[in-house]
Amino acid sequence: MARYIVGRLLGLVFVLFAVSLITFLLTRAVPGDPFASGERELPEATQIARAAKYGFDQPLLVQYGRYIWNVLHGDFGIPFQSPSQTVVDLIKDTWPVTIRVGALTLLVSYPLGILLGLLAALNRNTWIDYGVTFGSTLGMVLPNFVVAIWLILLFSVGLGWFPTGGWGSPAHLVLPVIAYSLLPTALVARYTRVSLLESLGADHVRTARAKGLAERRVLVWHVARNALIPFVTIMIPEIPNILTGSIFIEQIFRLPGLGRFFVTST
Repeated sequence: MARYIVGRLLGLVFVLFAVSLITFLLTRAVPGDPFASGERELPEATQIARAAKYGFDQPLLVQYGRYIWNVLHGDFGIPFQSPSQTVVDLIKDTWPVTIRVGALTLLVSYPLGILLGLLAALNRNTWIDYGVTFGSTLGMVLPNFVVAIWLILLFSVGLGWFPTGGWGSPAHLVLPVIAYSLLPTALVARYTRVSLLESLGADHVRTARAKGLAERRVLVWHVARNALIPFVTIMIPEIPNILTGSIFIEQIFRLPGLGRFFVTST
């Protein structure tokens, strides 16, 4: 067991190293100069001085070594767009917003998806099942930024119930969380329904019912417990993706979160 854990950790280190190297080389391969891409082009002497200051005049191997050394010491550098702050400072300022939106999305989407999947499975081939199936399919194919725009037009512009964007009050969270919860709710509902239907048709469930066990006991002890296994395997890895935020949701609702830096970072 110890050898397996060590092997997995070494594999993780190798993957992180490979990703960092590929990312570093790709950023260097992109044409353009961060010092010459502003609204006003800097003099050549100033560009050379800044390149020397940040080590861009060094060989790639030296630059990569310095980059890895700084990262291992928690130094991610200074963003060119906000030279008065460090990257760590920007993450500290924006991460709580992204985490709050992601956590609320989890609290809404997972329980709601489980409930809808349960209702669909227990009422198979009824209007409830058809409605949940259609709704989950629609939620999986509709982009969340389209839903976000519809929500703004209806509840902000039309009805005036919620602000169109910004940050500062609980009302600013309602529409982003609803738009962001659509896809995970649809996925959870679909996987829950499929898992429960497979468990309901299993031999041990039919045996439990034949023995005269109460339906509630059959559902809780023989159906739900087995149905959770594939659900946990598939949906638990989605939690980090939800917590790291949505670029489109944060941009549309003007949330000061971490996702916008995926677009504006250089």
